[in-house]
Amino acid sequence: MTDPLHQSGIVVVDKPQGMTSHDVVARLRRFFSTRKVGHAGTLDPMATGVLVAGIGRGTKLLAHFVAHDKVYAATIRLGQATTTDDAEGEITSTVDASSISDEQIMTGVAALTGEIEQKPSSVSAIKIDGKRAHELVREGKQVDIPARPVTIFTFDVRAIRRHDQLIDVDVWVHCSSGTYIRALARDLGVALGVGGHLTALRREAVGSFTLDDATPLADLEAAPKFSLTIDEAMKRAWPVVEVNVDEYAALSMGKWLEPRGLKGVHAAVGADGRVVALIKEQGKRLSTVFVARPSTL
Repeated sequence: MTDPLHQSGIVVVDKPQGMTSHDVVARLRRFFSTRKVGHAGTLDPMATGVLVAGIGRGTKLLAHFVAHDKVYAATIRLGQATTTDDAEGEITSTVDASSISDEQIMTGVAALTGEIEQKPSSVSAIKIDGKRAHELVREGKQVDIPARPVTIFTFDVRAIRRHDQLIDVDVWVHCSSGTYIRALARDLGVALGVGGHLTALRREAVGSFTLDDATPLADLEAAPKFSLTIDEAMKRAWPVVEVNVDEYAALSMGKWLEPRGLKGVHAAVGADGRVVALIKEQGKRLSTVFVARPSTL
């Protein structure tokens, strides 16, 4: 019997600079000849790197990837602030940063590491009353997004490069979902009293999907292919738990099982190696979070 997911999968794109995430999705729709394409986690046009896309039923899985940790390599310019907190905006201030020492930079970075409250950039994709913040800004409206808790697991300084009055700081960041690297650049500049913005950003990983999995768009256009099947993606992203034939059938119908003492989300795999669902214990039930192979397919 043909697998109902044979035309579904995950594509990890190495997004080029200058394209929106929506642009990438539009290209993938053409490459794979389907409208059922989506992405997990927007990348700004300036940014490059890992963009996880779903094809077919893979689109239903994307919401579960969005919550995963992210890893970025970035360059922060100290001495200039911009309207967008990155190089795409207009410069709003220029301050001589040459007196800022390496030690001050390291102290500032340390203060932005760990569990912090972060105020997203006003030109983010966060929705306010049904409209994205950056759309409201373009309409000339004032946008004030409340600070939210995020976790910066690692904020490493890789290099400090001085250019007359400006300083470029190359950093490597491992952070929780919802973190804005532009906001880190802005807040570091504010803390040092000289302003700051992001001049380069490359996403190296979304959860367990890395640049090693990523394919340039030009290669996908020449030979469209999945980076991972739905099964490979779920087995990579979550711990696996085996289920028997009856349990497999029950989960395919969205039914719950008896608890097993599992912590967190697991991929339920049948004897044939196929994943039937993502499952999670909720109270006294082992319930489905996402059914990969519903009995109706």
